[in-house]
Amino acid sequence: MFASNASFFGTRMGGTSRRFGAVLMTLLGLLAMTFFIGRVMPLDPVLAVVGPDADSSTYDQVYQAMGLDRPLLVQFGYYLRDLAQGNFGNALLTGHPVIEDIARVFPATIELATLAIIFGVVIGLPLGVFAAANQGRIGDHLARVVTLFGYSTPIFWLGMMGLLVFYAWLGWAGGAGRIDLAYDGMVPSVTGMLLIDSAIAGDWEAFSSALKHILLPALILGLNSVAYISRMTRSFMLEQLSQEYILTARVKGLSRRKVIWGHAFRNILVQLLTVVALAYGSLLEGAVLIETVFAWPGFGQYLTSSLLLGDMNAVMGCVLVIGFIFVGLNLLSDALYKVFDPRTR
Repeated sequence: MFASNASFFGTRMGGTSRRFGAVLMTLLGLLAMTFFIGRVMPLDPVLAVVGPDADSSTYDQVYQAMGLDRPLLVQFGYYLRDLAQGNFGNALLTGHPVIEDIARVFPATIELATLAIIFGVVIGLPLGVFAAANQGRIGDHLARVVTLFGYSTPIFWLGMMGLLVFYAWLGWAGGAGRIDLAYDGMVPSVTGMLLIDSAIAGDWEAFSSALKHILLPALILGLNSVAYISRMTRSFMLEQLSQEYILTARVKGLSRRKVIWGHAFRNILVQLLTVVALAYGSLLEGAVLIETVFAWPGFGQYLTSSLLLGDMNAVMGCVLVIGFIFVGLNLLSDALYKVFDPRTR
């Protein structure tokens, strides 16, 4: 018995060690690829510091101070050493530590992406179930048209059309930015997410302004998630609806609603956890275009500005955060698999 328990725990510890090693290797490979690509890009971070009118001696001093005169492998080694000490370097764009900049801009993206994924789940799941339940009928075809539209339409074009129609013409949306200028800086920052902070402060006018600004970009950003989630839900449901237990349930006289939602949909919930987790990670990473169109001061806009400036400290920090997000969401979905599906334990 003790030998059996020791073997069990040894297997679990070995599996955990292998997974941890795989995570580290993935993040290291991601960092190395981004670092070396950044160094060969035709962008000069020294000019971003000294300006185009600096003399050659000033340029050389800053070039050496930034360590760019060392071999690439040595530069990467120094970067990893600083990273191990929690030092992401300073951003050229702001002059502040990169980790502080990311902590400042990331809540805005989390707020936007969270509303977008809620929209994607609330619309995408029922749409996928409806399409599968009506396979080959007009409802299925309409759902697939919505999915195709969400996949194929450029998000920046949707953003500009949304601003033109709902802001400029109809006046329903709040326009660019996170909140009206009259409330900018008036809400005490607790979480960095304006909807939550304004609700905590009891400032419902600011809450209404923030909600008016976030709804349109969140709906447009979430459209791609609607397409992805509904397509995957339809695929999973079709597989379940073709199983023998569904035929047995129908023969027993169960209602159509009970068969679809009580049996088939219930059996795909575990698979949908991974789908939703990956969709959420994609929203956090892919908010770059929508944040640019709506002048949303979030993570995506910060990454874009840093990349155009050649600020590799900021870019590397952002890439590392994105890597952690995807790895973390994958590990979370694996853990939830084991919670909801005992067969995977």
